[in-house]
Amino acid sequence: MVGLINPEIDALLEETSRSFFITLQALPTKVRSQVGLLYLLARIADTVADSKQGETQLLLHTLQEYNEVAQGRSETLPDFSELVQIQDNDSEAKLLQNVATVVTCLEKFPMDDQVRIRECLEIIVSGQSLDLQRFGIANEDGGINSLENESELDDYAYRVAGSVGEFWTKVSLAHLFNCNPEKEVKLFENGVRFGKALQLINILRDIPEDLRFGRCYIPQDSMDKYDLKPSDLLDMENIDSFRPLYNHLIEIAASHLDAAIKYIGMLPYRQFRLRGACMLPVLIGQRTLTLLRTQNVLDAECRVKVLRPEIKKLKNKTIRSLLIPGSSQRLLKSNRDV
Repeated sequence: MVGLINPEIDALLEETSRSFFITLQALPTKVRSQVGLLYLLARIADTVADSKQGETQLLLHTLQEYNEVAQGRSETLPDFSELVQIQDNDSEAKLLQNVATVVTCLEKFPMDDQVRIRECLEIIVSGQSLDLQRFGIANEDGGINSLENESELDDYAYRVAGSVGEFWTKVSLAHLFNCNPEKEVKLFENGVRFGKALQLINILRDIPEDLRFGRCYIPQDSMDKYDLKPSDLLDMENIDSFRPLYNHLIEIAASHLDAAIKYIGMLPYRQFRLRGACMLPVLIGQRTLTLLRTQNVLDAECRVKVLRPEIKKLKNKTIRSLLIPGSSQRLLKSNRDV
C-alpha cells in the first residue's frame, strides 16, 4: 500500500491511478501522501469534467462547487449521484461516491502543504473548466471544436499537468532537499516542462477518443497549414497528410521530455526514491513517443499503449540504474529512440 492517511484512500488510489500508482509507491514517504492526495482531488475534478453525458453548464457548476469545497471556501458539496450513474469506469464511480472522504483528508496536513495542494488544484480545475467551455457545446450537438493555436495547447498543458510539476518541486524542496536560488529557478522551469510532456503525450495518443466527443486538441491554425480540419482526423486514411504536423507535435513533446531528463539530473544523488519515481514516467513517455512515430494514431481500433510487461522491464531497469552513479542519465538518454 502507498501508506496515505487511511486504508480507504489507499484503496481509491490503487483502483484509480493505474500506472501512476507505481510512481507513488516509489516516492519518499515525506511527500508520498501530498502527491497521492492531490492526484485523487484532481482525478475527481477530471472525472466530472470528462463526463461524456450531461449538460455543459451543469458539469461546470458541479466542478466549480466541488472546487469551492476543496479550497475551503464552502462546506456544501454538490450532489454527485447522477454523475455516479453515468460513469463507465467503476473505479471512477466509486471515487465520486467518496468525495467527502477525500476532501476531508486535506485537513490532516500541515497548513503549508494544504496551501500547496489547493493552489495546484485550483490551476488544474481552471484548465478543466476551460475545456468544458471550449468543447461542451460541440459535445452536445455532435460537432467538433478545436484549440485555436499552439499557445492555447501549451497553456492547457500547463494548467492540467505543468502545474503538477511545479507542485512536485515545491513539496520536494519543502520536505526533501534544498538548492540555491539559481538552481531552483531552473528546477521549476524543467519541472513544468516535465508535466507538459506527459500531458502532450496523452493528447497525441488519444486523438480518436477525443474526436468522438467533440474535442480536438490539435490547433486549428496548425491544421490550416496542411489544409486539414478536425473532421479529417476521423479518417485513418488521412494519416499521411496529418503526419508532418503530428511529427512536429511529437518533437515538442520530446523536447519537453529532454527537460524532464535535465530535471532528474538536477536532483541530489542521495534522493534515490525521488529520482526513481521521476524516471519511470519519462521512460514510459519516451517509449510511447517511439510507438507514436511509427503507428497510425488515427486508427481508433489500435490505441498506442506501452504494455505491462514492458513497464515492468522499465521499472527493473530504473531500479538497477539508481545503484550506479551516472547510470540513470545514461539510461534516460539511451531510451529516447528505443
